[in-house]
Amino acid sequence: EDVAAALRRELGADNGRDPAATWAGTTMVPAASGAPEPFRYVAQPLSRESAASLAGTQAPGRVPVAWLVVLMPAAHADAWEAAQERAQRHTRLAHAAAVGIGSTLDLHETTARLAEALVPELADLAAVDLAESVLLGDEPSPVHPRDHRLRRVAVTGAHGGVLGPAAWPAELLTVGEPLPQFADSDLLRPVVEGAAVIVSDMTELRKAFGVPPETVARIMPADAHSMLAIPLFARGKVLGAVTMWRTATPADFDDEDADLMAEIASRAALGVDNARRYTREHRTAVALQRSLLPRPVTRTPAADTTGTYLPAEGDAGVGGDWFDVIALSSLRTGFVVGDVVGHGLGATAAMGRLRTAVQTLADIDLEPDELLSHLDDLVLSYWPEHDPNDPTSELAAQGATFLYAVYDPVSRRCTMASAGHPPPLMLRPGAAPEFVDLPPGPPLGLGGMPFESVEFEVPPGTLLAFFTDGLVERRDRDVTVGLDELRRVVADNRDRPLEDIGPAVLAGLAPARDDDIALLLARTRAVPADAIAEWELAADPAEVGRARELTTRQLGEWGLDDLAFSTELVVSELVTNAIRYAGAPVGLRLIRDEILVCEVSDPSNTQPRLRRAIATDEGGRGLFLVAQLTARWGSRYRRSGKTIWTEQGTDPLGGRGEPWSGLDLTGDDAAEAFLENLDGEW
Repeated sequence: EDVAAALRRELGADNGRDPAATWAGTTMVPAASGAPEPFRYVAQPLSRESAASLAGTQAPGRVPVAWLVVLMPAAHADAWEAAQERAQRHTRLAHAAAVGIGSTLDLHETTARLAEALVPELADLAAVDLAESVLLGDEPSPVHPRDHRLRRVAVTGAHGGVLGPAAWPAELLTVGEPLPQFADSDLLRPVVEGAAVIVSDMTELRKAFGVPPETVARIMPADAHSMLAIPLFARGKVLGAVTMWRTATPADFDDEDADLMAEIASRAALGVDNARRYTREHRTAVALQRSLLPRPVTRTPAADTTGTYLPAEGDAGVGGDWFDVIALSSLRTGFVVGDVVGHGLGATAAMGRLRTAVQTLADIDLEPDELLSHLDDLVLSYWPEHDPNDPTSELAAQGATFLYAVYDPVSRRCTMASAGHPPPLMLRPGAAPEFVDLPPGPPLGLGGMPFESVEFEVPPGTLLAFFTDGLVERRDRDVTVGLDELRRVVADNRDRPLEDIGPAVLAGLAPARDDDIALLLARTRAVPADAIAEWELAADPAEVGRARELTTRQLGEWGLDDLAFSTELVVSELVTNAIRYAGAPVGLRLIRDEILVCEVSDPSNTQPRLRRAIATDEGGRGLFLVAQLTARWGSRYRRSGKTIWTEQGTDPLGGRGEPWSGLDLTGDDAAEAFLENLDGEW
């Protein structure tokens, strides 16, 4: 009755209470001892019908105002509210960790988010350390976890209103630094075995580390009074550990904190392991991609080139963008740039197959439009469509874009064809930059549409910029804006050294990096007119002798007398075959550069074939001699007829002369002496 009386006084109308409202507060209520004690209450008014039902009457109008009251001693209520607040805080922390930690595949970002989630909700300082093998994308070595070399990858703190890595004490190990090797102690052993460890005795903890005092000062905050350490344990392996410290927070860590941290660490470990696996795949794909690309800087008789490849940032990673520079016959050079749909190892593998096919087709000297047609047929015929639901299915090359250009430094002209790829930017000396007017053509693998080549003049010193769409495209703007910026930035840097233009372009455009980027820059060169000699010969066997005389005289004028004998033999064999089997007109051309190129053209489309003649054969040794006397030889089709070409170094055998130097080749045994020496030296 005393309790009821106290509540009636507290809730009565005399106190200005609204009888229809819910009230909460503290009142003095007689306890069991009879002495008044503070109690917390919550009072909910009841409807007259509910009050009548509780009173056992069927006349609600006769029932006064009634309240449903919950009472709790104030001391118990404070503890309950603190527990409720802590539980809510832990729930928020667990939810935030679950949402934020696993949403990225970057190892450093994953661990940074983990550390940030713990401070200041659970700790004043937090650090994440990972095994060095995990940072490389590899699985932890099978040795005991305590033998792993750990490296600090994320730190954060809260101090003096500052929150984040900036609040991390300067005297402690920071990101990038390796952790010392700790002693094997009973206190810390559970961490390497997969369990959490709480330590509130800092003196005991210093002893357990088993390292010199100056090292302890680098790993343990001086004002810490409690530590919670827990391993990052995923798929049966310890990947690293999370260490938390309380310095300003009065309470020590307890088992409830450890249970919460175990839940968070379990989720975080899976996120770290997924990021590790992605790092391994990304590193493998980058290594494969770069191994398939040519050297960044190349120099050919036709052009100086420099190339840049940048994988996408974030989760996209390595894709199928590539470039290539292919040395072709007769000092010509092929420029290649392409883009395979997708990212990852599948895209890199598809790119590698395309690149190999392009190099093979380019080696037979096809025109750009013919090469694209053959490549399109290969994609349609041999590469099945990619099935995204089949993890073993290779990424197909359908939809890949590709551009192939051939530049001839002799004619100073370039032939180019595209399969849906953006045209290159061209800057002729003294002229404004312009994109090549090039029919785009369909992407590879669509079929049914022809590819078209364009041919245009390219003066020496012209700068060509081949690129993939990742350089100029952004989701928040039209692609024409990026193309205009590319034109401006390249024009501003056109006179710089070639190797400096690429970095300047990337810095000036600041691409979004959500797709990979390939950029190939080429500055063309030309063969001087006095380094080219060409003649047209009649289909008369007597012309063979004239061809030899013209060759010997021209090599003498170029100061290449050491090559006269071998080149004379090559010209004799090739011109003889052209006159005998193809007819007129027969063209003979010599080109001098760092190598000597000899070309013989005829109207026939029959390709020459190297064969091994037996001892009784009267012929069949001509091309064998040509192959032995030259560094490289081959044949390419023209629009009418073919051209057989050979290449020889202009400094045979490093300045030691040709293998027949010093032989007397004027007597009756000249041929025998030549062949004997040829077999011995070559």
